Amino acid sequence: MTNFQSLSFAPMVHVHVNHGESDKLSMVSNQAKAYDKVFVAGEAAVERHRRALIDFDESQLVRVGRPQLDIERPLELEPSSARTIMYAPTWEGENDANNYTSVDLFGPQIVEAVLQIPDARLIYKPHPRVETSKDPDMIEANARILQLIETANASIADETRQHQVLMQGDILGMFDTVDLLITDISSVGLDFLYLHPDKPLVLTDRRNDSESLNAEAPISRATPLISETTIEGVESLISEMLSHDSTVKVRHELRRHYFGDGEPGSSTVLFTEAVSKLIADRTVALKSFHTESVNAESDDE
Repeated sequence: MTNFQSLSFAPMVHVHVNHGESDKLSMVSNQAKAYDKVFVAGEAAVERHRRALIDFDESQLVRVGRPQLDIERPLELEPSSARTIMYAPTWEGENDANNYTSVDLFGPQIVEAVLQIPDARLIYKPHPRVETSKDPDMIEANARILQLIETANASIADETRQHQVLMQGDILGMFDTVDLLITDISSVGLDFLYLHPDKPLVLTDRRNDSESLNAEAPISRATPLISETTIEGVESLISEMLSHDSTVKVRHELRRHYFGDGEPGSSTVLFTEAVSKLIADRTVALKSFHTESVNAESDDE
């Protein structure tokens, strides 16, 4: 609410910066029209706004990559002699249209499959709101996953090779240790793509509609999909990705589509340059700005 209250102050440049880069439906709304500029990651975000909004001025969009990922983070997941497979599902969203989670539909089956893969350890790192979900199916599936992991660990003496449940912690600080990521449509898969385009990535499709998913989430074109159609073969799918990563070239192409050509670190440069230009341009514009009425709100405290 305070973001929108601040819009009444006309001299300031108002810029929308989203919390991440994601293909979720919630990433675009008419609220973007309220701002002078909207910082986006790259071409995929531009296309997202183009599809979703009517009568929107695309010149408001400024490509800045993903500067939040340029920050160095301490290692949060200890390496292991076992191959590390992370399953990082999202939560169910506020409504069905924003529901991209795989926990209730495929979660236990995905975990069972990973636990069968030789020389591999599973890291279960769901969205924090999975743990607090009130949905009965989510609660049951999450409990089943935890039980599967606990049972599997009972026969593994070496703690460095044991499977882990990480409900908290910075997932970005764990990616360096991960050899393969399984996730849903969310910012997690794209963050992994930005930081580690050479590592295998597997996505889920809860609606079993790959054609629509490919159109709405371009990253899905560069990954195998776990869906109602493919879930029975998920163990062999993951094993194949570990031994023969056939989508690495396409992932690099999609990384450019989402974030531009720069390597990690370049987004911070783009972001800083964009902010500096806005300040410089507004400084010039303010020289001829009428300051008698700069705020539509009263000054009452």
